[in-house]
Amino acid sequence: MRIHHVGVAVDDLDAAIQLYTTIFGAELTHRASNEKDGLEAAFLRAGDAEVELLKPLREDTPVGKFLTKRGPGLHHIAVAVPDIDQAMADARAAGLELIDAEPRMGMHGTRIAFVHPKSVGGVLTEFVET
Repeated sequence: MRIHHVGVAVDDLDAAIQLYTTIFGAELTHRASNEKDGLEAAFLRAGDAEVELLKPLREDTPVGKFLTKRGPGLHHIAVAVPDIDQAMADARAAGLELIDAEPRMGMHGTRIAFVHPKSVGGVLTEFVET
């Protein structure tokens, strides 16, 4: 298993980028927006690790609801998988509940799928095909 990235929900993307780049020494590598998912994201590299900062564009989105309920903080952990279809089949066979019935395109430009937090200790987990 390899951690692909950690997703952090924020209410002020520019302030969060400033924090991660000046205090933690991360490098901003990419920003993206997805109107359909109601999400703006910034991708930051810190050594071998990546942090994905997530800001909702609307309150009715998954990240918007997360912020309303829990406030800023850890949103998800993403695990790199070479074959997302196999990873999803293995997760289902193990009795895990998937949020996504089929892989979809993520903001990294790769196929992703989410595992429900109640199946994996309370943390939203994302498969990222690499």
